[in-house]
Amino acid sequence: MNESKTRAERIAQKVRKKQRMIRAAMGQEKADLVLKNATYVNVFSNELCQGDIAVVGGLVIGMGEYSGVEEVDVSGRIVAPGFIDAHIHLESSLVSPSSFARAVIPHGTTTVITDPHEIANVCGAGGIDYMMSATEGLPLDVHFMLPSCVPAMDFEENGERLTWRDINAYFDHPRVLGLAEMMNYPGVIYGDRATIEKIVVSQAHHKKIDGHAPGLSGRALDAYISAGVYSDHECDTFDNAVEKLRKGQFIMIREGTAAQNLEALMPLLTEQYAHRCMFSTDDKHPYDLLRKGHIDYIVRKAIRLGADPILTIKVASHYAARYFLLNNKGAIAPGYLADFVVLDNLRDVGVEMVFKRGKKVYDGHDVMLNEPVIAPDILHAVTDTFHLPELTKERLALGDAPLIGMVPGQIVTQNLGRASGVNVDQDVLKMAVCERHRGTGHVACCYVKGYGLRRGAIAASIAHDSHNIIACGVTDEDIVLAVNRLRAMGGGLTVVEAGRVIQELPLPVAGLFTDSPLEKVNEALEACKRAAYERGVSEGVDPFMTLSFTSLPVIPSLRLTTLGVFDVDQMRLID
Repeated sequence: MNESKTRAERIAQKVRKKQRMIRAAMGQEKADLVLKNATYVNVFSNELCQGDIAVVGGLVIGMGEYSGVEEVDVSGRIVAPGFIDAHIHLESSLVSPSSFARAVIPHGTTTVITDPHEIANVCGAGGIDYMMSATEGLPLDVHFMLPSCVPAMDFEENGERLTWRDINAYFDHPRVLGLAEMMNYPGVIYGDRATIEKIVVSQAHHKKIDGHAPGLSGRALDAYISAGVYSDHECDTFDNAVEKLRKGQFIMIREGTAAQNLEALMPLLTEQYAHRCMFSTDDKHPYDLLRKGHIDYIVRKAIRLGADPILTIKVASHYAARYFLLNNKGAIAPGYLADFVVLDNLRDVGVEMVFKRGKKVYDGHDVMLNEPVIAPDILHAVTDTFHLPELTKERLALGDAPLIGMVPGQIVTQNLGRASGVNVDQDVLKMAVCERHRGTGHVACCYVKGYGLRRGAIAASIAHDSHNIIACGVTDEDIVLAVNRLRAMGGGLTVVEAGRVIQELPLPVAGLFTDSPLEKVNEALEACKRAAYERGVSEGVDPFMTLSFTSLPVIPSLRLTTLGVFDVDQMRLID
C-alpha cells in the first residue's frame, strides 16, 4: 500500500510540473529562465531564428516572446545547442573527470560519450565503477559505452579481463548507451565466440555498438558491419569513410591530440553526407584542452576550412544526439533539454556562456561545479595498480630484432625490417615494454625508428590499451632508471638522462591520471615534453602520446607487447 501511495505521489508531482510547463508555454505565467532577444540555430530548418528562449524545469518550453523569473539578454550573440563529443576516453586528459569537466564546459561541451576502457584494462569493473561515481552529478552529462576489448587482444597482459557476463548488468544503467569501440575487428570477422557474445548481449539490450576498424574494406568490412557495428571513428581518408558510410555506418570525424582526421574528411561536411556524421576527440591531452579547446575547436576549424556553420553545429550536436538516441538533446525546441552554448558569432565560435538544463554553468569566467563524492572502497580499487619486480639491465639484452617505424602525426606504424643495435645517428633506438599488473616479470624489447631521441630515456605507464610500462631510450641504464622510477611512484611519465631524473609527472590513479588541477598537470606535462624535445625527440612527434600507442596491437603495422613484437597485418607475434 505504501509503495503504491509513493508511486501515486511521484506521478502527481510530475503532473504538476508538466502543468506548470504548459502554463508557462502558453504565456500564462513566467518561465524559470528566458534568454532574451536570442538569435539561435534552428537545426530543423537549417537557419538562424530570432526570439526569446523560455525554459522551465530544465526544458525548453517555447521560443518567441516570453518573460521569466531570470532573464539573460543575449542580444547580438548566437545561441546553439550544447556540443557533444561522440567518443572520448576521459582518462586521456590525465586528470579526474571533474577536472575534465571544468576544462571543457567553458568550450561549450555539455555532453560526452566516454569509453572507460583505459581504466578498465587496468582495474576491470572497478575502473568502470570509479568513472561512473566520479562523473555523477557533474554539470556535464557523461554517458558511457561499455568497454568491448578488455584486453584488446586475447594474448595481452593487462590488469583485468571483462567478459559479456562482467558487463551485462551495466547495460541497465541509465547513462550506459551501448558497447564501445569494437577494436578487435579480426575477432569479429573471424567469428570469435567471446567477441561475438558481447555484440549479441548489447543487441539484446537494444544498445548501440561503436566500431574501430582502421582501413577495413571490402568483404571484411561487410562482415564487420553485418555483425552489428554501427559506427567508426578510425577513418583517415575520405574514400574509406565514404565506403563505410555507404554501407550504413555512421562516421565519427576525429580531431584529437593523437590523431587529426578533420582535414582529410572535410568533404563529409556537406548536405549529402553530414547527417551520418558527428565529431569526436577520442584522446585529448591537457595542453590541447587549455590552449585549443574541445568540440568548439573542431567547429571553428571546420568553418575556417569552408564548412557551412549551421551544418557544422548540427554535426557537433544534433546528429550525435540522434545517433545515440538522446532524443531530448541536440536542438533548441520545445521539449528539448535546455543545454545551450552562447557564442560571440559563427565565425570565431567564441564561447561566452554555457547553460546546462537551464542553469548557467559557465558565465565567461567561472565554472559552477560541485566535486562528486567517491566512496573509499571505489577509490582504493584504482590506486593500487603496480605489481612488478624491479627492472635490471640484464632483462633488456637484445641483438638482432624487428624495427618499428613511427609515422609523424599518426598512430599507425611501419614495418622497417630489422636492426642489430641502437644507432643514434640513424635514429634507431631501443624500446621496452614491462608487464606491471600481475608481477610476471615479462619484458619485451625491439628497436624503433622515427622517435628522434638522442640522449637519455623516456617512460610512461600509459601504453594503450593494456597500460604496461613502455620505455624508449639510448642506453639500457637510463631505460632501467626510467622504468624503476615509474614503479616507485605508482605510475606516470618520466624523462631521465645519465642516471638522474630530469622531469616527471606522477599519475597515481591507475597509473593513468591524477586528481590535480588541469593547469598544474599541463605545466608538468609540458615540462616533460620540453625535456624530451631537448633530448632530441622529433618535433612532429608527441613524446608520450605517440609512444603510448606503440604497444596497441590492433592498429597496423607493428606493435610491441609484453610478449614481443606483434605483426597486426599477419595477426601474429614475430621473432
